[in-house]
Amino acid sequence: MSEPVVYDVVVVGSGPGGYVAAIRAAQLGLKTACIERENLGGICLNWGCIPTKALLRSAEMLDHFQHAKDFGIKVGS
Repeated sequence: MSEPVVYDVVVVGSGPGGYVAAIRAAQLGLKTACIERENLGGICLNWGCIPTKALLRSAEMLDHFQHAKDFGIKVGS
């Protein structure tokens, strides 16, 4: 088994607050680890921001309307 690694600071989550905290701790000379279960950037950057969700949903609905005729549905202007 490998030797344990000791850190001064361990930041859980790399969202908007986490990555800033990890960078600042490292700038201050602390041995720092940042733990993230998925992609760096966390929920806000990758999946959760409301403007992104709204834009994606609007694009999805536009696509549905553009292909409605394929399913026998007539959509007015």
